[in-house]
Amino acid sequence: MRKSKKTNRDFKGKSGQGKPRGPRPSQNVSKQQSAVKSAPKQAKVKSNKIDNLTLFGMHAVREAWLNPTRAISALYITQNMLEDFTPHIHAAQKAGLKRPEPVLVDKARLDGSFPEGTVHQGIALRTELLPEYNVHDLMRSGALRIKEEGKRSLILMLDQVTDPHNIGAIIRSASAFQITGMVVQKKHTPPLQGIVGKTACGGLDPLMIAHETNLSRTIEQLKDEGYFVIGLDERGEESLEEFNVPERCVFILGAEGPGLRRLTKESCDQMIKLPTGGAVGSLNVSNAAAICLYGLTTAPKR
Repeated sequence: MRKSKKTNRDFKGKSGQGKPRGPRPSQNVSKQQSAVKSAPKQAKVKSNKIDNLTLFGMHAVREAWLNPTRAISALYITQNMLEDFTPHIHAAQKAGLKRPEPVLVDKARLDGSFPEGTVHQGIALRTELLPEYNVHDLMRSGALRIKEEGKRSLILMLDQVTDPHNIGAIIRSASAFQITGMVVQKKHTPPLQGIVGKTACGGLDPLMIAHETNLSRTIEQLKDEGYFVIGLDERGEESLEEFNVPERCVFILGAEGPGLRRLTKESCDQMIKLPTGGAVGSLNVSNAAAICLYGLTTAPKR
């Protein structure tokens, strides 16, 4: 096994003489550490970089940590963040969730484990991706929602939306408005982790997201179950505020610029538009999603 090399950066002071900077985080046990069932240990690794970190940020990590369907293999956390995260460690223990011991690291080490400028907030996970749902799972969930809660079933579909920041922001809105779920494409969607999870701000784990290959076929399956399918287009024949939202509704958003593909648009029952105008005739896709989700979920039943 190759040993780590000590560098001047690690030990050199102003005088150039070797001088330790001070105790490592693992040598300074705090009250927060003792509150954890097993005190976090300093990681022993070959290099400063931590590989294969898949989720980061307080909200994303918290929801994943408390999600029983998540398989988590490692939690890396700074001393400062441990104080805020300790209640969630206790909550997972109380729920009987199998979770690894937290590993204390300093902020600089996490900085070096991500691309420059990543806002990790001093906390990161190594975890498996969430189980993939399919459209039949969403339809079953929608039927229960209508029968037991008396609410509409609204499913959001993304047609070749590929930017991770946009997808994360849309997931956050979809989770906030508590829709039935989302449909994304297997081929064009980035992994639902990393920047997607951070931008979703805790909305990723609570939301059912189905991965489908052929959206046209998926739309037909939804129609067979009584779903009315609408697409957003600036040339739509009816504005959002005029649209009579049905009990079962699929709402489709296309990529910025190209919008909905021809086959997807032809599969829609109706196209709607937002009442935008002036110098700016359109909105960012994630902003448009948030506005439409609000309108569709709060519209009175007629």
